Amino acid sequence: MDKLVIYNTLTRKKELFKPIHPGAVGMYVCGPTVYGEAHLGHARPAITFDMLFRYLKHIGYKVRYVRNITDVGHLVDDADEGEDKIERRAKVEQLEPMEVVQIYTNSYRGNMARLNNLPPSIEPTASGHIIEQVEAVKKILEAGYGYESNGSVYFDVERFSKDHHYGKLSGRKVEDLYSNTRELDGQSEKRSSMDFALWKKATPEHIMRWPSPWSDGYPGWHMECTAMSTKYLGERFDIHGGGMDLLFPHHEAEIAQSVACTGHESVNYWMHNNLITINGQKMGKSLGNFITLNELFGGKHDLLEKAYSPMTIRFFILQAHYRSPLDFSNEALQAAEKGMERLMKAIEVLGNLPVSAESTVDVAALKQKCYEAMNDDLNSPILIAHLFDGVKMINSINDGKEKISAEDLTALQQLYHEFAFDILGLQSEEQAAAGGGEETMTHVVDLLLNLRIEAKKNKDWATADKIRNELSALGFEIKDTKDGFSWELKK
Repeated sequence: MDKLVIYNTLTRKKELFKPIHPGAVGMYVCGPTVYGEAHLGHARPAITFDMLFRYLKHIGYKVRYVRNITDVGHLVDDADEGEDKIERRAKVEQLEPMEVVQIYTNSYRGNMARLNNLPPSIEPTASGHIIEQVEAVKKILEAGYGYESNGSVYFDVERFSKDHHYGKLSGRKVEDLYSNTRELDGQSEKRSSMDFALWKKATPEHIMRWPSPWSDGYPGWHMECTAMSTKYLGERFDIHGGGMDLLFPHHEAEIAQSVACTGHESVNYWMHNNLITINGQKMGKSLGNFITLNELFGGKHDLLEKAYSPMTIRFFILQAHYRSPLDFSNEALQAAEKGMERLMKAIEVLGNLPVSAESTVDVAALKQKCYEAMNDDLNSPILIAHLFDGVKMINSINDGKEKISAEDLTALQQLYHEFAFDILGLQSEEQAAAGGGEETMTHVVDLLLNLRIEAKKNKDWATADKIRNELSALGFEIKDTKDGFSWELKK
């Protein structure tokens, strides 16, 4: 428990992990903005921090893992301009904003379950914590680090930076931010382009709005994480995680808000996973270069040579260190698929190895190497390399070239169960397929609806209608969306 070292983005070095409260860990991770289907880029932070959640529990900690759902306040332009992303999608699909939220929250959770990510301890929504966010804004105003302008409230970065270090997480300097940001025209509500919204006054056409002392409006995007993390984990907590793309401005703003609210920083260890790229460019909805998880599972995208199972995706992500960049390619996914098959085949053989009176293999040394890899900033690729060293050991025993005692065989079986299944969260394809009737049903329905999309592309309207009508008769509500489809089973 006392040997885990993690890289702290704030200090830019690896540090021995020491929780605030012995034996207990509070961990907050930024979740999705639910305005579309989850894509491969969303899978990386989810799998990274699921692995951390699993490992912390494995080494004996009681963990409260909070991962939020952003369902209001994330504007199309991160500079506090433009439409709310969810409201824009609601207009396109002619739905209520909260219908959009429900559809894509359900879809996200379904995708996470198929990737074998454990659900977080708490999954709060921004819209469910308006009161807490309003109270936090009041505290920032009282501290003198915010200002009201035409019914909106903004964080005063220049005022804050006179007393505190703004930019310490990202390494940016306020003077550079001044010179690199565009000058504001006279119409702007902000005093400086560096300032960010704490509360936005809703325009007349804006549907999602709540009353506040300043206006009917909605919270700024950065505000929700400050309010919800401290509500559920306290004013000081251990770990805050998220993708590297959130480091600035989102996480930098969170630090400033926390200091303004409480007089001190809230987070001891900041952890950031690197991004998944496609042709060297960040994969993201805003760039339009993403592949959804449902497309990956079904093989329905122009860039895909075939379908890839959720466990192939998980193994592909874990084969790279979480702080290293990871570029998408069919070749890399197919290599991951073969590697995963080899590992699972060896684990199957492990269940039927012959036992000898003594061992010629060193299981204890392998176990120590596995723990050393995980304790070294969650070094999953090194852990996987050690597990493949163990595969050679298993095959040598099976071929009669090495021997293993009954005691060591039990230890080796436990080692693979703990590291491959409990910590890395892998499953055999058979386990994944039989992981519960609900997951199997999800896979079957997605398969049928992908076939329906194929039929529509081929102008086979009879088959497309038949699939929809038969599913509807069974109680499934099908919605066609810009990204493909969504569905739910009406009880």
